[in-house]
Amino acid sequence: MDFNVKKLASDAGVFFTRAVQFTEEKLGQAEKTELDPHLENLIARADCTKNWTEKILRQTEVLLQPNPSARIEEFIYDKLEKKLPSRTTNAELLGQYMLDAANEFGSGTPYGSTLITVGEYQKRLGTAEREFLQTSATTFLTPLRNFLEGDWRTISKERRLLENRRLDLDIGKARLKKAKQAEAKAAAAPDFQETRPRNYVLSASASALLSEEVDKAEHELRVAQTEFDRQAEVTRLLLEGISSTHLNHQRCLQDFAEAQATYYAQCHHFMHELQRELNRCANAVSTPHQSATCPNPVSAAFPSGPPSPGTIVPNSASNKPKTLSMEQTQLPITGTRKAKVLYDYDAHDSSELSLLADELITVYTVPGMDPDWLVGERGNEKGKVPVTYLELLS
Repeated sequence: MDFNVKKLASDAGVFFTRAVQFTEEKLGQAEKTELDPHLENLIARADCTKNWTEKILRQTEVLLQPNPSARIEEFIYDKLEKKLPSRTTNAELLGQYMLDAANEFGSGTPYGSTLITVGEYQKRLGTAEREFLQTSATTFLTPLRNFLEGDWRTISKERRLLENRRLDLDIGKARLKKAKQAEAKAAAAPDFQETRPRNYVLSASASALLSEEVDKAEHELRVAQTEFDRQAEVTRLLLEGISSTHLNHQRCLQDFAEAQATYYAQCHHFMHELQRELNRCANAVSTPHQSATCPNPVSAAFPSGPPSPGTIVPNSASNKPKTLSMEQTQLPITGTRKAKVLYDYDAHDSSELSLLADELITVYTVPGMDPDWLVGERGNEKGKVPVTYLELLS
């Protein structure tokens, strides 16, 4: 118990001495040892890394989970080190609602069958979103959190220890300076009563005490300098590890971007497939008087309503999709012009025309055609082509 009390009193004394030194430095009443410029640069770089990592982490969490209540729930589960229950995404929930509604309205009705088709693809989108969130959390968010909660805490602890060692060094310098000033003052103003034996003994004893105080201050300063240099080296090595942290975060960022690209590519694929499904349902309606099984697609290239004048209507007994053939030359042509193909495009059915990047084709539109599509011609080949794949030339 006595040892603990003594240690507590000693620690309190050290803390008070450091506080006095720190206050005097802030007031400009004490000298402060400056750190090595290289170490100062490393500290500034580490602080910048920490601040931006926190901002990127918070904003990525907002991007992946806009709901603040859900983020708080994830934070609590993470702190409790418990597995977060699987959460249904909004797209999956919407898809399930559509399927339930289709059961109510009847899956054989046009609206019901379309609800089933769209609902299934919404659930696929939701599944892709959940996989993207899990991948992003593992490959990007977790490494950033590990840096802030692991490496940065270690760096902060060593930096605080370095600051304490610096204060101890400056305290040692101040003590040595005061001891030398006292010794010099005593040597400059000798006792004129030294002729008396008693006063001579006292003066010699005081001089010895001052000299001993100087030696003690020099020893403490050497110890403080050694501890400061050792701690500065430890801190420097940790701060130089920030370069490795940057490389690790760079790889994580690349993984995050790849996960994003995969997710958006899946979404594009699913929506393109959905559009084809809706087109197939719409093209199954050969005449306006025939009962339909699916409604018209949102962006059909050719409307399934009454045909435009001069348009050839396929046989009502045929269930094949409408195609553009060379015999349809009597279709009204508007705005024939040249176009350069920007990207490769593979036709999804016989009504479309496959494209190769950088080739030149002739394009035009027909009355009633979807604005996102044009009719393309290349030699004896003709078919629908998407506008977004073309650069129209004057």
